Amino acid sequence: MSDLLWSALPVPALELSPNGEILRVNGAAEVFLNLSERSLRGKSCARTLSLGLDLKDAVARVTQVQGPLYVGEVKYTPQHGAPRDITVQIAPMGEGLLMLLHPRQAEYLGQIQGAKAARQAIGMAEMLAHEIKNPLAGITGSAQLLSMGLSPEDRGLTDLIVMESRRIVALLDQVEQFGDLRPPACQPVNIHDILERARATARVGFAGGCEISESYDPSLPLTYVDEDQLMQVVLNLLKNASEAAGNKGKITIRTFYDPGVRLRKPDGQRKTLPLQVEIIDDGPGLPADIADQVFDPFVSGRENGTGLGLALVSKILTDHGGLIAVNSRPGHTVFRLSLPVATATPKTQTSSDA
Repeated sequence: MSDLLWSALPVPALELSPNGEILRVNGAAEVFLNLSERSLRGKSCARTLSLGLDLKDAVARVTQVQGPLYVGEVKYTPQHGAPRDITVQIAPMGEGLLMLLHPRQAEYLGQIQGAKAARQAIGMAEMLAHEIKNPLAGITGSAQLLSMGLSPEDRGLTDLIVMESRRIVALLDQVEQFGDLRPPACQPVNIHDILERARATARVGFAGGCEISESYDPSLPLTYVDEDQLMQVVLNLLKNASEAAGNKGKITIRTFYDPGVRLRKPDGQRKTLPLQVEIIDDGPGLPADIADQVFDPFVSGRENGTGLGLALVSKILTDHGGLIAVNSRPGHTVFRLSLPVATATPKTQTSSDA
């Protein structure tokens, strides 16, 4: 990488040797670490930087597979100051490695904010949806009765009333669904069964013109989810991908195992979410002005979009204790689901246990 490009990188970056020694750091890294390049050069990254992960193992994995590694929810403890949550990315670069430190978890921040806003909106959404749908039914019926005595020219106006009323009802149906607080009925599930059902549904429906390919890791263990709710999540993401990619676009469904993805729970413990599902499309990417807010309710990048689809996806993943991330640039948008592995099924309580 040229010196000019290296210095222009907006995120803290470190170039490492194959054995993890620091070769150089950019200006953003010097500011973030509060350490100079001169003081860091030639030192072991694992020994010098207090990161909450096994950096030696991470470097060895990237060197061995020659592929990138993404680790979320890493705790960085500086020499001076409070610990900070960061995201670490390590990837091969030439004969060495490139390590990026993201001070903010921008990809996951949208989910956290979206889930919080979703719960705040639930009470209002349910009330408004119920109250508005009743008078809308009367308006629709009245417009249909009026149309019977009108000329074809005037009937277009009543048809417009009926069409728009039905569109509002469809939106309110989504709002009511958004406010459904029933907990997920989780059980051990083969994630590929859900993905294949969703892919088949998409192919014969909304994504009929797209090329939908798969890249599955057949060795993945079972996950512990509500099958119907996760099916809804995948269909929603596939629908978004097909609308972004267009009739001749390409969509890829990818699965893999990454034990480095963890979620910090309110009690401070970490929950491992190693099962990864990615929905990738080659569309134009997310609009820059809403990229950090796509999981918030009523935020949409499409004309006439409701802005509830991704908020609902975020809510479902949060209820499952999982994560959803998005990484988007023109021609390549990736929504990644991180899910737990199914452990032994909890014993059902019997009358003798009560």
